[in-house]
Amino acid sequence: MDQNASIIENAISGSLNIIEQEREREIISRRFGLTGQKETLEQIGELLNITRERVRQLEKAILVRLRIGAEEGHIAELAAAEKLIIRNLTELGRVARTVDLAKRIHGREDVTYEERAQLVFLSSISSHLTCIDENDSYYSAVGIASYGDAEAIEKRVDEVVSIIKKQKEPMTIEQLDNVLSYEHPDNIKAIASISKQLASLNGLWGLAKWPTVNPRNIRDKIFVVLEAKKEPMHFSDIAKDIAKSDFRRKNVTVQAIHNELIKDPRFILIGRGIYALNSWGYARGTVAEIIKTILKEAGEPLTREEIVKRVLHARKVKETTVLLNLQNKELFDKVGRDRYTLAKTNAD
Repeated sequence: MDQNASIIENAISGSLNIIEQEREREIISRRFGLTGQKETLEQIGELLNITRERVRQLEKAILVRLRIGAEEGHIAELAAAEKLIIRNLTELGRVARTVDLAKRIHGREDVTYEERAQLVFLSSISSHLTCIDENDSYYSAVGIASYGDAEAIEKRVDEVVSIIKKQKEPMTIEQLDNVLSYEHPDNIKAIASISKQLASLNGLWGLAKWPTVNPRNIRDKIFVVLEAKKEPMHFSDIAKDIAKSDFRRKNVTVQAIHNELIKDPRFILIGRGIYALNSWGYARGTVAEIIKTILKEAGEPLTREEIVKRVLHARKVKETTVLLNLQNKELFDKVGRDRYTLAKTNAD
């Protein structure tokens, strides 16, 4: 066991040791999941042959005694754990999701449920820490008490969510910092990470339902990659970027990506295997169809150079491809030296 784990374990043991009755220690251990999965009031009541309400009353009373004992210095081992937790919270932005705090303290990604539960328990009895309970709006989190109680921190989270909703598009932490009055951008990032309504990707924070920050399927991931690249890409390069991304599920085949590109109207084939977003002004259809559209919209003959210029804006093809299509006399008539218009049969 590493030093940090020993500090936390000792604080847990010291806290439980001041609880005199074995039944009460059992209630606390099971309610917080200190030795396994967290259990409900009903489960513990059935185990101890008491009512659900009685378990709730006992839990509340035990926690009050533990908080008093902690404040009066009866849990000698707690001070070292508080110091460890506060030091790490300071570096994380004064508040953090419990899982992120556990990862930092234990120095690894695969923290156990028990390791997270231990931090929730210690923050619940320490006057120097704040515990934010998990619910539909917030992740389980721990904060430094001087930074605010649970209600104050939740209000800060709601404020960040409200700003992003009004913006109606993802924002960087720097953009949020320009709107909010926080000591450091890390504080904003820490606050935002607690909300279940928000998600982040590539430095952008937005609503969790927005695919730009929380892509849930292959099509959304393709969109995010193209949007970030801001230029057309070959489908094989899109696959490579997805593989290198921070997406949760990024093990997708090149063929699957190609299939989704074909089906989704957001993506436009503009060259051999090269795709762009339709929002960039690229058009679907063959080169000949694009030339026809250009001439119809112009309402007058256009020079060869102007047609080439407009086609290349809509499709990524070679100039010679455009010129070859202009030679189709069934579709286009040459007017004068180098001007073209729609053939009479296609003028309508």
